[in-house]
Amino acid sequence: MVFKHDVVVVGAGLAGLRAALEVAGNADVALISKVYPTRSHSGAAQGGIAAALGNEEPDSWEWHMYDTVKGGDYLTDQNVAEILAQDAPRAVYELEHFGVPFNRTPEGKIAQRAFGGHTRDFGKAAVKRACYAADRSGRVMMDTLYFQVERKGIKAYPEFQMLDLIFKDKQVVGLVAYELATGEVHFFHSRVVMLATGGYGKIYKTTSNAFANTGEGLYIPYRAGIPLEDMEFVQFHPTGIYGLGVLLTEAARGEGGVLRNDAGERFMERYAPTIKDLAPRDMVSRAIWTEIRAGRGVGGKDYVHLDLTHLGEKKLAERLSDITSFVKIYLGLDPARELVPVQPTCHYMMGGIPCDVDGHVLGDKHEIITGLYAAGECSCLSLHGANRLGCNSLLDLVVFGRRTGLQIVRDLGRLPWNEPPENPDRATVERIRRIKERKTGEKVGSLRSSLQEVMTTNCSVFRHEETMEQALLEIRSLQERYARIAIDNKGLKFNTDLLDALELEALLGLAEAVTVSALNRKESRGAHSREDYPERNDEEWLKHTLIQKKDGEPRVFYKPVTITRFQPKPRTY
Repeated sequence: MVFKHDVVVVGAGLAGLRAALEVAGNADVALISKVYPTRSHSGAAQGGIAAALGNEEPDSWEWHMYDTVKGGDYLTDQNVAEILAQDAPRAVYELEHFGVPFNRTPEGKIAQRAFGGHTRDFGKAAVKRACYAADRSGRVMMDTLYFQVERKGIKAYPEFQMLDLIFKDKQVVGLVAYELATGEVHFFHSRVVMLATGGYGKIYKTTSNAFANTGEGLYIPYRAGIPLEDMEFVQFHPTGIYGLGVLLTEAARGEGGVLRNDAGERFMERYAPTIKDLAPRDMVSRAIWTEIRAGRGVGGKDYVHLDLTHLGEKKLAERLSDITSFVKIYLGLDPARELVPVQPTCHYMMGGIPCDVDGHVLGDKHEIITGLYAAGECSCLSLHGANRLGCNSLLDLVVFGRRTGLQIVRDLGRLPWNEPPENPDRATVERIRRIKERKTGEKVGSLRSSLQEVMTTNCSVFRHEETMEQALLEIRSLQERYARIAIDNKGLKFNTDLLDALELEALLGLAEAVTVSALNRKESRGAHSREDYPERNDEEWLKHTLIQKKDGEPRVFYKPVTITRFQPKPRTY
């Protein structure tokens, strides 16, 4: 079937919803989502959204901008950080007026709490900057914006999986999608495609990401020749539930929780003496693994303890009720009385599709790809640099999702309807046919597990040339084996076996891009920690990595970082 809309937004998380709201009323806009829209991964965000409101104590957007740049280990493009920090209060008040039920101060203002890397006076002490709704901030924002989308009558296509982008004369003319309920392949003809598909944490074994986070939104443009930016920077959140990766929000430490090693020592005092457990995520994750490697993991195992026992049942119930529930359900522990085992878990991708500040996707010569836009975690504005600060993600989604929607409306007048090529879905239909007709071959689950093991062992919190070379060999071996996959379910309706097979191609391609980018960056910066190059090297590596598929092989090149206000200096907390 062929569907036709002026604008098709792929992904119904916060960035996609916010952009669609801006376009609605100006053009015919539709949302495509591989899950039911309110199941999108933005709803998993727990801790809050950053904005220098100054409701609890003095704050300023300049301090917020500085923290974002320093948190990103000076790889952040500072013009982008300035837009984010300046626009943050407006964005939060807009959410409040949409209906988001933020927690309140006794005076009735939006309440704020401390979070990792949020400081006052340019790093002198922690500041309360995170606006929150208990520990389900993303959930309530998702539900609120989806209500607004419904109210405006925006058409949504739930459980439609994008499988290809269609170009003609270097302009996007639509996309091909697979409908999970029927097994049909559809073509969406449009003047604009906006990608807002989130991250791809499923390349790792332990991750806080949803099962749907497999990265097709990045891989499909990469396969088409569009470069990806800063793919080596993968954030590991310090406090995933041990063995599961389920997230326990940084707000737990913002409310006073502390990390302890096997001896019960509050070890973060050694690594970040000024703000201790509220250091940025990359530093806390490295500290945890350093403790474990030194034999100070609890009981000699690969975890440390998160201590919330001193917060009391009342505070846990009021401000951290979701994570209290997670700990009880998954571990059978009561965090008001017992210590919680945690270890770093893959959480967020700083890299993605290169974009300008208005959401235009950029090609290898920094040219605008006509008709193609992106926002949110699948994009790379160079906002988060080498390490994202907590609470800047939700803010990124609503600030730059809105800007992208506004720009799409401005651009539509000069974007004509172009006829697509003949049979635009032919390659996708053939690809599915080949997979379904193969009678014997490799199992998808086995290859996916091998990939996740390879990435976790060889290219995670700490990296080394030898381990990453090994990872690359194994990824390429898995890519060869992928050509021989076979599935058991040959049916049409809700064929998740087929969907898993289609997703695996993206996971393998993105794992290769991460590893090649990481091998080439011979320094340590933010979340990219090279044991063979332990120091940051601004002289040679203060630049963004770009990786592009060229004749089937990844080509790496670079572009400069934009520095406006803050010159790079040693990053201490």
